[in-house]
Amino acid sequence: MVKFLLWLILLVLCWPLALLALVFYPLVWLLLLPFRLVGIAVGGVFELVGALICLPGRMLARI
Repeated sequence: MVKFLLWLILLVLCWPLALLALVFYPLVWLLLLPFRLVGIAVGGVFELVGALICLPGRMLARI
């Protein structure tokens, strides 16, 4: 909702720039999509490594 309101303000102030942003926003989103996927994968790997490091301590805590 905030992005839409900011876009409306930009439309009132400078409509060519607002239309340009409307066209290029999906393109930029598509270009950044692989980086988001890599970030999700790297976060998952860090979670896995952290779980493996903490596993011996968790097993000892149950005894």
